[in-house]
Amino acid sequence: MHMRQLSAQDAAFLYIESRGAHLHLTSLNIYDQSTAPGGKVRHKDILNYVASRLHTSPTFRQKLVSLPFSVDYPYWVDDEQFDLEFHIRHIALPEPRDWRQLCILVARIHSRRLDLTRPPWEMYVVEGVDNIPGTPKGAFAIIAKYHHAAIDGVSGQEIMAGLHSTTPEFESDPEVEDWEPQAEPSWLGLLTRAAVNNIRQPFQLAKAVSATLPGISQALLRGELPEVTPDNDVPETRFNGEVSPHRVFEGQTFKLKELAAIRGAVPGATVNDVVLAICGGALRAYLLDKGELPEESLVAMAPINTRVAAEEGTGGNKLAMMFVPVHSDVANPLARLRAVVEATKNAKETRNAIGARQMTDLTQHIPSATNALAGRLITGLGLGHRAIRICNCTITNVPGPQQPLYFNGAKLLKMTGSAPIIDGMGLIITAISYNGEIVFSFTTCREMMPDPEKLASFAQKSFKALKKAAAAT
Repeated sequence: MHMRQLSAQDAAFLYIESRGAHLHLTSLNIYDQSTAPGGKVRHKDILNYVASRLHTSPTFRQKLVSLPFSVDYPYWVDDEQFDLEFHIRHIALPEPRDWRQLCILVARIHSRRLDLTRPPWEMYVVEGVDNIPGTPKGAFAIIAKYHHAAIDGVSGQEIMAGLHSTTPEFESDPEVEDWEPQAEPSWLGLLTRAAVNNIRQPFQLAKAVSATLPGISQALLRGELPEVTPDNDVPETRFNGEVSPHRVFEGQTFKLKELAAIRGAVPGATVNDVVLAICGGALRAYLLDKGELPEESLVAMAPINTRVAAEEGTGGNKLAMMFVPVHSDVANPLARLRAVVEATKNAKETRNAIGARQMTDLTQHIPSATNALAGRLITGLGLGHRAIRICNCTITNVPGPQQPLYFNGAKLLKMTGSAPIIDGMGLIITAISYNGEIVFSFTTCREMMPDPEKLASFAQKSFKALKKAAAAT
């Protein structure tokens, strides 16, 4: 695999990393090993199986090489000392081996920083996942971490697809035997590339700006700018402070068809709108319970995938951001969904006018030194939570496969995960769908939310209230 340079967006996830905010994505998958050949999966089997799938993504065997003083963006290069057994660890779930213990384990693993001198991923095989409703005895889990500089939600799903099959039967791919790591590039070669890139970038940036300005002008003329303005409409909440290094994690599972049925109650609604409305109701109830509900609606940042067909399978990040009120200020669940539909419609129109892809391309031509300096200012000076508020939380909806998947013959029962939080945005809600279910996961700072199970419970209540209101229409 040839070396690849990180984009500006990829590198930003390195530059804004701090002691309290580690920028990696964590997945949690639960498996039934009774479907595997012989009814059992050993740790050695998993090592051999993953080894046979390493060629499906360059993320597995490439590490970062950075240049001094961030004179250019880092590169992905082959790790000549790649050691699979370093990346795959074997642990057991503590007693009583229930969902709470699994959530605590996910939070603890998610809180630890990845080793960036090696390919930035880890996989923990967790045995003894025996006391979770709907999970058979002998089930095991896999908690996997990947740095956000290497993947986003969509490219993460591509890695998932590479590690799984659609039937319990599988064959090892002999292509793994042919892998020969390329030697690391010389410093002189990298510095020469940096000199060329730094000459080229101002011209590329000017070209990207000229392509983006017409869309911005059209949005201004049509009055399509987002209604949310910094500070004025984004209330201050407990989630807008400085995050500690400690994480908490919880989850709540829903039937995807039930969310789809709710969608039909409001013309133009999408499943993503229903997700936002449920989250808005849960956040409303949680903050009411704390006596902290602001009059204004909380605002969520919602990532948008801008990847085109030619970029599928290339890893990295291709994201734009949409900011949308979740209407936590609306008590009636159906009225909240209608308000969310209107808000996302306006946000999408603005994004389309400006061009999500153009805005993403614009960020790719920011010089590395400027990007790195901005990252250090945000983390070192605490600007993330002291500067202008742009949102209260992040809510991301990641559609997954809707047919059963198998890992080394073991059937995947549940798919969910955790994502990074940073100063000023201390709560992220991830909705991942798989095989007819959608799991909402809640990741935040332990000091901000010592009781994540309460927010998960309020999400269930919010869903039931919205389902009842939709059925009555």
